Amino acid sequence: MMMMAAAALLMLQSCGSMGNFGNQTGTTTTNTGSGNVLGNLGGNALGGLLDLVVGSVKFSQQDIVGSWSYVEPACAFTSENVLAKAGGAVAAKTVNTKLQSVYNSLKISSANTQLTFTKEGKFSGKIAGIPLAGTYTFDPSNGQITMKATLITLNAFITRSTSGMNFTFESKKILSLLQTVSAFSGNSTLSTIGDISKSFDGVRVGFAMRK
Repeated sequence: MMMMAAAALLMLQSCGSMGNFGNQTGTTTTNTGSGNVLGNLGGNALGGLLDLVVGSVKFSQQDIVGSWSYVEPACAFTSENVLAKAGGAVAAKTVNTKLQSVYNSLKISSANTQLTFTKEGKFSGKIAGIPLAGTYTFDPSNGQITMKATLITLNAFITRSTSGMNFTFESKKILSLLQTVSAFSGNSTLSTIGDISKSFDGVRVGFAMRK
């Protein structure tokens, strides 16, 4: 149990900036499946950890409406069981360290990585300078945004962060998109994201963003 508590503290400093948003007005944090494992970590640590689990914090479409800009790398976990693994915190720290290196090499910044969502179901923006525009649908049951552009469909999974919101994706999808940037930049470190998908099952990667 001491080891699990230590892992929890490490997690709170990794996987993007985050906080315990369970007490905010209109936001409900749920715990469905690993209560016996995670419940012994303490209230504050538990709330912060669950913020990183896809679908654990419920959102409405209104929560995502507006313009968002990149802050830093972020990751999320597909389930509490994945989060509760003894190596989870170490994995999160490793993922973010690797992502930071890749993002820096691709010069990802708030100026070239942005997303805007309207209440009418349209989105626009750019990721690493690649322009995107089209329509989106939002599933409040799991916080999934399905963005349909002309040539690509992206599924973003949202979780809370202290910056605002984490927008994370299946690593293979975001890798395919960033490979377009890499082709023009001659970047050789992009394979790191592919390595993440092989090494850390159940982890989503992307961006912490703020309005």
